[in-house]
Amino acid sequence: MVELHPNILERNGEKAFVILPYEEFRMLEETLHNYEDLTTLRSAKAAEFGAPTVSIEQVRKELNITKRKSA
Repeated sequence: MVELHPNILERNGEKAFVILPYEEFRMLEETLHNYEDLTTLRSAKAAEFGAPTVSIEQVRKELNITKRKSA
């Protein structure tokens, strides 16, 4: 869990703004970006659910690509 250290500013007696340390802001920004990527990936996977697939071995065979040996 991300620990935040907000400074809340009020306008007319009501909470109106939040000030965060820059690093915490960047961490939140990155977390939100990662979440958006994850939801996009999940949507794409759901849309392709049940679609026909081809194994990597079959692709290599069709493209005449040989498997590289490990060092």
